[in-house]
Amino acid sequence: MPVRTPYRPLRGISAVVALLAIGSAGCSDVSDAVDSAKDGAKKVARQRSVFSLDIGDCYNPNGKAEGTAYAVEIVPCDEAHEGQVVGELAIDDGKAYPGDDAISTIADNRCPVEAQKYAPDTWALPQGVALFYYTPTKDSWATGDRAVSCTYTVEKGTFSGSLDTAKSLKPEQATYLKGANAVYEALWANQPEKENVEDDLAGYKALAKAVAAALDTHVEGLNGIKGTEVGKLRSTLTKAAGHWNRAANAADPDAFYIAYDPAFTGIDPNKSTAARRELGLATTVPAEDAEVWAAS
Repeated sequence: MPVRTPYRPLRGISAVVALLAIGSAGCSDVSDAVDSAKDGAKKVARQRSVFSLDIGDCYNPNGKAEGTAYAVEIVPCDEAHEGQVVGELAIDDGKAYPGDDAISTIADNRCPVEAQKYAPDTWALPQGVALFYYTPTKDSWATGDRAVSCTYTVEKGTFSGSLDTAKSLKPEQATYLKGANAVYEALWANQPEKENVEDDLAGYKALAKAVAAALDTHVEGLNGIKGTEVGKLRSTLTKAAGHWNRAANAADPDAFYIAYDPAFTGIDPNKSTAARRELGLATTVPAEDAEVWAAS
């Protein structure tokens, strides 16, 4: 079962090898060797096949974050770890293996949705965490494997604690996050392949239409949330929705550009920090998002 970030199979690792030659070592060396052996035994006992991962499992990969994995070390979430399973989806695509690219496309499209159900506030994720996934291989597909495990994993360092925040959210927090996530999902999921509006006006208008619709829904959700800063954000996003609607109905590229500039800046994540603070949500704009709007 490969991943967008896994590891090599474990075969016959034994903790007892660490105990070899202890008899000829000093007391300090013996103590260190015993501790090492205990750690090794614990790690071996915690090994689990990637085919049996469950949502909520916290784990350490047995190697780098890219490649093919057969087993990982499952650890308690309050211990330092490198990843957590935050979603799972089944691929029902007939009997024939659809191919690596097809499966990756499915995971690319669906894992972000599953992950947001588990950890809706992406701003609150530990630094360095990124979305990865374990997918079936051609061989595992032949044995009936149809599951994709979506994970948040760090390529360097570790983090502690579970990322499961959905259950602890207040209704107004959940409403805000659902609307906000949908807006940015619409923005990134509908990006045309052509870089220039002149080369694909219809594609860019479709993008604008999708964002405008998501904004309208988000603003409607904010209508039911009290708060001065939330009210200010609602007003800002209402104006932004108007610009996105004008971009969606642009008669030509020039008209699109005129509407797009205030539309894009209108949903700058920095404009939502005060409302987020008022709602008790994370207020640090993710580095990647901050970079995008800083360059605009």
